[in-house]
Amino acid sequence: MTLIASIQGTFKMMLMIIGGFVLLRFLGQLLIVKRNLAEQKRQQDFQKELQKQQSFYKKNSGKVNILGKKQTTNFQDVDYEEV
Repeated sequence: MTLIASIQGTFKMMLMIIGGFVLLRFLGQLLIVKRNLAEQKRQQDFQKELQKQQSFYKKNSGKVNILGKKQTTNFQDVDYEEV
């Protein structure tokens, strides 16, 4: 009677171990897919941003932009020289 119980217990334990390995492998594959999708989305966002910058530079090539100076409250004459 105890021999039959130990064979059944051993068989159940082996099935649980195999099931655990299968479950871990399945979860690992899901995590790999999730990581790959996130990487693909990040790469697509980077490509969009790069194309946007390239189109901006193509559109504005040859144009000159003049930026104004900041207004300061304490004005100093920089052209003054002592003789």
